[in-house]
Amino acid sequence: MKRLIPYIQMIAAIAIFSLLFAFTSNRNNSRKIKASVIVFEGDSSLFITKEEVNKLLIQNQTSVTDVTKDALDLNNMESLLLRNKMIKDAEVYMTIDGELKVNVTQRKPLARVVGTRSFYIDDEGEEMPLSGNYTARVPLINGQVTNENKQEIFKVLKKITSDNFLKVSVIGISVQKNDFTLRMRANNFKVKLGSADGLDLKFKKLKAFYQKAVKDKSLDTYSWVNLKFSNQVVCTKK
Repeated sequence: MKRLIPYIQMIAAIAIFSLLFAFTSNRNNSRKIKASVIVFEGDSSLFITKEEVNKLLIQNQTSVTDVTKDALDLNNMESLLLRNKMIKDAEVYMTIDGELKVNVTQRKPLARVVGTRSFYIDDEGEEMPLSGNYTARVPLINGQVTNENKQEIFKVLKKITSDNFLKVSVIGISVQKNDFTLRMRANNFKVKLGSADGLDLKFKKLKAFYQKAVKDKSLDTYSWVNLKFSNQVVCTKK
């Protein structure tokens, strides 16, 4: 019998520990959330506000802090956030301190289409709605924007936004089917880009033209700069 005493004590200790753990766990889960902490990753421009994120989280609740921990469905909360077209990614989790932490990554617009239907084109080539909270300073696109030429438009946008000179200089793009015309910020002339083919060479020619025209102090004498021709830049004076 004496040999069994250590085993009985061990089993009793395990049972007591399990009961205490279960009690503590249940008590912890029944506690309400202390607060929600919302963090916007990356760009500080807020197309969606913290208040709007909170509304998406609480749904039928009056506040996130009205929900107990065991009633939380973190995966569902993330899904609710991702349904919002301003949000690219979201992560929702509980901290040790009992706070609900929400990390939100907003979508990034590259250009704004203006016309009968206005929207942004984001950095993945997808449509993004306009925001009532913030207006992005991006190139404006007008003309024929269709599902058929959207990938060509995105191709041009990626080249412009990945180049420091073009990103600062180009303020607008006119589209006629797959034919592009650029509007420049500092000078009153337009650039005939043509199709989205051979963009590296075309923009190389544009930079070379700029360097020469700045040196000659002749930038303001042109109304059109045509990059459509393979081996030359054709300019039209005012």
